[in-house]
Amino acid sequence: MNNAATTPAPGAPPEASANGASRTETLHIEGMTCASCSNFVERALSRTPGVVQATVNLAAEKATIEYAPDQINHAGLKAAVEQAGYSVFEPQAPAAPNALAADEELAERKARAYHDLKRRFQVAVVLAIIIMPLSMLMLWPALMARVSMPVLNYGLLLLTLPVLLYSGREFYVSAWNGLRHRTASMDTLIAVGTGAAFLYSLAATVVPEFFHQRGLEPEVYYDTTATIIALILLGKVLESRAKAKTSAAIKALIGLQAKTARVLRGGQEVDVPLEQVQPGDEVLVRPGEKVATDGVILEGRSALDESMLTGESLPVEKSVGDAVFGATINKTGAFRFRVSQVGTGTVLAQIVKLVEDAQGSRAPIQRLADKVSAFFVPVVIMLALATFVVWFDVSPAGQRLPLALVNFVAVLIIACPCALGLATPTAIMVGTGLGARHGVLIRNAEALEKAYQVDTVLLDKTGTITRGEPEVTEFITTPGTEADLLPLLAAVERRSEHPLAAAVVRYAEQQGQQQAAPTAAVEATDFVAHEGRGAGATVQGQAVFIGNRRLLTENGIELGSELEQAAAGLLTQARTVLYAAVAGRAVALVGVADTVRDTSAAAIRQLQSRGLEVVMMTGDNRQTAEKVAQQVGITRFYAEVLPADKAGKVQELQAEGRTVAMVGDGINDAPALARADLGLAMGGGTDVAMEAAGITLMRSDLQGVVTAISLSSQTMRTIRQNLFFAFIYNALGIPIAAGLLYPFTGWLLSPMLAAGAMALSSVSVLTSSLRLRGFTVKI
Repeated sequence: MNNAATTPAPGAPPEASANGASRTETLHIEGMTCASCSNFVERALSRTPGVVQATVNLAAEKATIEYAPDQINHAGLKAAVEQAGYSVFEPQAPAAPNALAADEELAERKARAYHDLKRRFQVAVVLAIIIMPLSMLMLWPALMARVSMPVLNYGLLLLTLPVLLYSGREFYVSAWNGLRHRTASMDTLIAVGTGAAFLYSLAATVVPEFFHQRGLEPEVYYDTTATIIALILLGKVLESRAKAKTSAAIKALIGLQAKTARVLRGGQEVDVPLEQVQPGDEVLVRPGEKVATDGVILEGRSALDESMLTGESLPVEKSVGDAVFGATINKTGAFRFRVSQVGTGTVLAQIVKLVEDAQGSRAPIQRLADKVSAFFVPVVIMLALATFVVWFDVSPAGQRLPLALVNFVAVLIIACPCALGLATPTAIMVGTGLGARHGVLIRNAEALEKAYQVDTVLLDKTGTITRGEPEVTEFITTPGTEADLLPLLAAVERRSEHPLAAAVVRYAEQQGQQQAAPTAAVEATDFVAHEGRGAGATVQGQAVFIGNRRLLTENGIELGSELEQAAAGLLTQARTVLYAAVAGRAVALVGVADTVRDTSAAAIRQLQSRGLEVVMMTGDNRQTAEKVAQQVGITRFYAEVLPADKAGKVQELQAEGRTVAMVGDGINDAPALARADLGLAMGGGTDVAMEAAGITLMRSDLQGVVTAISLSSQTMRTIRQNLFFAFIYNALGIPIAAGLLYPFTGWLLSPMLAAGAMALSSVSVLTSSLRLRGFTVKI
């Protein structure tokens, strides 16, 4: 799961590249408010010399930049963002050894920004509640008799100034910065709209004679200015809360990390902060505690809850030599392990990095929204100016300026492209986070979208459909030898390093555990490995052989008719047969096979029920392939496929016009995973396979494929709904705000209603994306 392009720590300059290869860095951008902002930052970065590619995510508020380190460095990238009128936040937390500290600091900063936003909204809403009724003089006849209009207008001005200068200050600062850099954003629309209403009201308050001389009533719109700012801030508060929920997966993963570790130092147990743990340290873990970081068990055994990695709720048995991972929970026994990875090298840190990268990536479906939002704001400003001119020309003389101004402001306010910019990234953030929770790690948004388009799933057999390791399926003995035979064979096989020998040893241990009084292990002496045939040794004074038929023939041992017949039956079932002899007599047959996983058949049926064709590929002979295919319900398969030919089989399917998902786990699967439209790598497989795949399944289980495709379908459905509502909202809202319906219905859209509708559009898109969190992935 290590990316080819490394990501420097936030705030740290990237190292020089010795070979000229590109690097990737993530910057946290502050000041973006809409899709136009993110597009402008992206264009500014992309046009910077040395930048290969830049992707800016509005929802995640970050830019992912691929660049040539011999042409530009971190300072240059930061300067490009700042020249565009935005700022870069750089966490001060050390990058190592605690890789997640910067994420925690960023989360705290966003929390402070949210509380500041909420305070500004509270000030605006309180003052707007006072300003609104005071602006409706017909409701206050007693006030009209006591207070003159000029005095009331000055009072409204004083009440509106805090809303303008404190609560809404960021809109005007952002619009001014945009003007300086020749850009326009949502803040430009808000600043121009509310600013025009305020300046008109200010003129009516300070110089009412100017209006009287021209036959106009000096009306004020302080309530419009204050209420619009309050409503927009309400939308931002709700949006900020919803954004926090979309990144809940990252926060949850960061929260899983242990804070301390019990390390052996100088023979003493010492509790130290996680940041002080180093590779090679020995760490003690007691029942109920979290594993501090990644390592290998040296002593003890236990069952660990690894659901944070795999999505599997059942504990996993661990013993000496097994790997353990940071943030998993020790359920039963105590153990001691040696630290192998800390910081960025841990599985947890890599998962966080992978999820962050996926959430910051852009799906192909987003391109349409990007094209629209790139020129959206300038077009809206021109439409608003056209609306002003038309209304000023056609309205009655006494209402000319007020009507033109109100509709001008309404068009500017309702046209905010926020919903358009949030439609895709918010759904992707939720979808990829949901995937991580189910043990499905999605590398980028393109892989998520591709999973939705797949119509053919190509499964490698070994390690994917099957367990990937040999297992004893039959143990057939001659009469009278059953009781003591298995310990003798296991004694020989313990001395062998062959995978088939390990299968026999595991089987013997399982059988011994099932006995009421397990037999003590016996020892073998004079062990000899017969290459390509098997092994032999002396056990309890008897010569014991176990291997293929040739081994027994070379030692002059005949196979009885009963065992001969049984061996033929096993061979027809595509079993590998081991022949066992004790004291010169054939006494047993051991049938060994790579068995099908318990969940494979059910997962394949689920895929087929979705209309997907499932194809199997294996290097085994056709007889073995056919047996496995029948067992799991596959009708089409490729047998005797060499590793070098696997990618060719993917191309064959693609030549038929199919969109192919390849599922594998080995090094020899990597070319096929890369060649497929979508590669899915089993988490129990190799790093090479996972590097070549778009999706990694943390659990070695085909149910993860069903989960990935189901999740993709749900996410893409949500994105399409979001884009539809975002487009239709602006397509209908702008003409109504411009007064298109007025000649037919007499309806005009109040700027305050426009502000409420604008805020509601963004919140509705975010709420739609958050519905994904409640979906149950059907597997």
